[in-house]
Amino acid sequence: MLRVILLALGALAVGTDAYMTAGLLPQISGEFRGGAAAAGQLVTVFAVSYALLAPLAQTALGRLGMRRILLVSLAAFTLANAAGALAPDAVSLAGTRVLAGAAAGVFMPTAAAAASLLAGPERRGRALAVVLGGLSCGTVLGVPVGLLLAGHTGWRSALWLVTGIGAAAHLGTALLLPPMGGATLPSLAERAAQLKAPRTGAAVLTTFCQTVASLGLYTYLLPVLDAADGGPGGAGLWVWGLGGVLGSFAIGPLLDRVPRPGLLTGVLLSALALALAAIGFARGPWWLWPLLAVWGAAGWAFVVPQQHRLLAAGPARGAAALALNSSATYLGGSAGAALGGAALAAGLAPYDLPLAASGCAVVALAVHLAGARRGARRGARRGVRRDGAPGPPPHGPVPGPQGTRPRRLPRQQGSRRQGAQPPPG
Repeated sequence: MLRVILLALGALAVGTDAYMTAGLLPQISGEFRGGAAAAGQLVTVFAVSYALLAPLAQTALGRLGMRRILLVSLAAFTLANAAGALAPDAVSLAGTRVLAGAAAGVFMPTAAAAASLLAGPERRGRALAVVLGGLSCGTVLGVPVGLLLAGHTGWRSALWLVTGIGAAAHLGTALLLPPMGGATLPSLAERAAQLKAPRTGAAVLTTFCQTVASLGLYTYLLPVLDAADGGPGGAGLWVWGLGGVLGSFAIGPLLDRVPRPGLLTGVLLSALALALAAIGFARGPWWLWPLLAVWGAAGWAFVVPQQHRLLAAGPARGAAALALNSSATYLGGSAGAALGGAALAAGLAPYDLPLAASGCAVVALAVHLAGARRGARRGARRGVRRDGAPGPPPHGPVPGPQGTRPRRLPRQQGSRRQGAQPPPG
């Protein structure tokens, strides 16, 4: 488990870097004398690089094996943040954000696949939860610490903090992580074909719709809370984040005990949709706090069963599927933020956004259920039960006409009945 914790340390660096930049924008725009909108593009280029460039980079590195991919991506991520801390102008800083986003997009799905291999099938859920917990801790713990540091010593010190965490994760990975399989990852053409596969395509589309709802609304959480009578204000961000950390760590052991990732995904999407809808009507902190905690827990925990399902395809294909799913996460968050901004610009009140987000969560649930139903039908045709266990043997009894004994398929000459004892010698 120590090796999985090292991967979680890298995820902590990624989570801190991805969610902290928005809080640094006022200082960055002030130093480089640019507008807030121009500085805000730093967040956009990181997300777009994570979503679109990471699959290309992972394909290019696919022949290196998981351990080397982790080391290369961590090194690139760490160097990108160090270069960002030294950037002389906004253009140079934007270039470092492109590299950091692409490296983070390579590291996270590979870290999840590596944690699954290290833990084994019986502890896969717990290992995935530890890696995801590192990412969520970056939001709840790393971001406030980085912003506090930036408030006293400037925004560059926050990037040095991320650089230090990334360097520590790289050193630990280099020293303690063993080689893990040299299977090459699928090419871009094979990834595209995999995305067309019903199971992977439905899972990726479900993730996209879920993040449109959850992360898209999180972008406007403060306006939503300010619009609520007696809302908790900035404290709501902490409640949401703490719920996310608890959900991230709790879902792993639950998934190991109840190995039904499809069922858990449906339950979490239902909880998310109900919590978001209730936030639209809740007033006062005593009502909003538990709903924010449920939203954070369901939103973050959702990732683990999704990863568990995609990893069932095997190490190489599973890692590629995770990369597609990870890209869908950032694309969905960006699309949700854009749609929320357009809705507010069109005159929609902030307290109406949770209801719209709840509708997106319902769409995600519908896509998930449709994909699960199609997968169940395909599995039944192949003799596989809905829970993934083998179905009845194909050469078992064949029902005969009503009122007659079942007939059996013909056996090969000289074969014995299954379970019959050989004659005494």
